[in-house]
Amino acid sequence: MRILDWQEFDESCHCCQSNRLVKEEIMNASTSSLSGREILNRATRIGFIAAVIFWIIVQVSANAAPAEANPLKPPAHGDIPVAFLISGGAVIIDFCGPWEVFRDVMLPNGDHPFRLYTVSDKIAPITAGGGMKIVPDYTFANTPAPKVIVIPAQSEPSKAMLEWIRQSTKNTDVTMSVCTGAFVLAKTGLLSGKSATTFHAAFKTFAMQFPDIHLKRGARFVEDGNLASAGGLSSGIDLALRVVERYYGREVAQKTAYNMEYQGQGWLNADSNQVYASAAVSTDSHPLCPVCGMDVDPKSAPKSVFKGKTYYFCSDNDKKTFDAAADKFATAD
Repeated sequence: MRILDWQEFDESCHCCQSNRLVKEEIMNASTSSLSGREILNRATRIGFIAAVIFWIIVQVSANAAPAEANPLKPPAHGDIPVAFLISGGAVIIDFCGPWEVFRDVMLPNGDHPFRLYTVSDKIAPITAGGGMKIVPDYTFANTPAPKVIVIPAQSEPSKAMLEWIRQSTKNTDVTMSVCTGAFVLAKTGLLSGKSATTFHAAFKTFAMQFPDIHLKRGARFVEDGNLASAGGLSSGIDLALRVVERYYGREVAQKTAYNMEYQGQGWLNADSNQVYASAAVSTDSHPLCPVCGMDVDPKSAPKSVFKGKTYYFCSDNDKKTFDAAADKFATAD
């Protein structure tokens, strides 16, 4: 930012006028032979003027604070329906984190504006991550139309699920994925040509499967139109707080985070995942799975040999993924 010279100040601006007066007082005090009392009087005037300037700056700053970017308009009447799309293997924090955020939002008038429900292929108990059993509230055939959709990491989506996302997103304010839920959203085709992020251990696989999507590594979340994607796991809490901010402003979002005793600041900075922007390097002494980038134990991990080099994997599924396209995952020597 360029600092203006004294001669460039606007004479019509109260702040600039006060600054000019301070400048004149300082110059006069430094070029005149003054008595001690005169110096004290001038110093008092300078201090008073400086205090006035500070007060004006504070007031201007408070009144001119920029509005939160990319706002959403809440409904004039009624609540905001939020659909949590789940199936087998749904990762708990991916949907329970955002669920808690939306549940805890309370407006100054005491209203809780978000109406939450789960939706899946059928109303039958599904087994989520860690063995949690969940009975969905609705099927795709009878679910209320959502204004927000939350897509956590989960098992392979059905054709019915993908079609429901496509059709519902035509009228949503936000359709958001969390973690590898980005793969589900990407398979709808809605992200083609747009920006997104996902779990850091899935960057390489995501980029390979969806080369027409601009993958943003190191992003806590990414917004592109009415689509949004969060990084892994706890990132979904930040994206949900960001959605709250877009609807109701920063103060309501901050109050929600405070009531949750959530001290994370990622929702205030979409690019705050820079620690994951660069992939860790696999070495002979500290090998990493070439598919997901996580630590492996060479003594027990599945392995494959490609072009004379041994690669170790986190799981048999990662080994199968590697074997199907080894040239894309293998590191160059």
